[in-house]
Amino acid sequence: MSVLFGSILLYSTANLLNAFVETIPAYAFLRFVAGVGLAGELGAAITLVSESLPTRLRGYGTSLVAAFGICGALLAGYVGESFDWKVAYFVGGVLGLALLVLRVKMHESSLFANTQKDDTVKRGDLGMLLGDRGRLKRYLLCILIGIPLWYAVGLLITFSPEIAAVIGVEGEVSAGRGILMFYAGLAVGDLTSGLISQKLQSRRGATLIFMLIAALTTGLYFFAEGFTSTQFYGVCVLMGFGYGYWALFVTIAAEQFGTNLRATVAISVPNFVRGAVVPLTIIFQALGPHLGVIASAAWIGVGVFTISLLALYAIEETFHKDLQYLE
Repeated sequence: MSVLFGSILLYSTANLLNAFVETIPAYAFLRFVAGVGLAGELGAAITLVSESLPTRLRGYGTSLVAAFGICGALLAGYVGESFDWKVAYFVGGVLGLALLVLRVKMHESSLFANTQKDDTVKRGDLGMLLGDRGRLKRYLLCILIGIPLWYAVGLLITFSPEIAAVIGVEGEVSAGRGILMFYAGLAVGDLTSGLISQKLQSRRGATLIFMLIAALTTGLYFFAEGFTSTQFYGVCVLMGFGYGYWALFVTIAAEQFGTNLRATVAISVPNFVRGAVVPLTIIFQALGPHLGVIASAAWIGVGVFTISLLALYAIEETFHKDLQYLE
């Protein structure tokens, strides 16, 4: 809980202070601080929900957490377009602090609380995670499953104006609007993938279905020649739905490890996936002059999906897994 509270306090305070900055260096520093704070919230929340709910309900809980979190991004897009940027940051900071007040009465899960009573239990020990070949393999597989999500956001949607112009989309395409449309689909996808996971009683099965939908809609994205900008945004919504296995992916990571390492994994894995945008962007820019914008992005996608599908095949199914154990 301390990680969750600290995360909310840090990014909320940084957002609030962003409303009053006067220089670019100060603005950049506070955005960095906000990013550090936000990095810990999702994983901590997924871990708490996973450990608090019975096995048969875990998928529902984690999907709701992720989907409603993504709805916050949609609200942020509306506020950003409707109000002055300083007002937007002020609203974000105040809402975050209000959320912190609402969560003050929350308690640790009983699973984690029991580990705190035993001083011999190592909690959050990176040496245990990285020093054991089996745990390291599970950890890397979890990261690889999530890479396509930020291939889409970091490359296809962020560079959508440039890619759309080369493809031949009619009308101006905005990256900001593309992100908004993608996240709208993502929110629905996260809810739907969680429901399908519960129906199939399989995390891997539901993730596979949505990976395939993501691959198909990504292909449609590359064949959008002659589409209007409105139709192109529609494709972004469909892509977002297909990539809506974000909650499932983090839940899989949380369920792979014992209580003493679970939060560490669930917090760090999504951030390594986000960080993958850096090498993917470098590769994209390096290939661009030789293959062209479209071919570069497409071939990176082929590689990313191939690796992720192999990782999904290799990872353990965890739907029925009892989380009451230690590493």
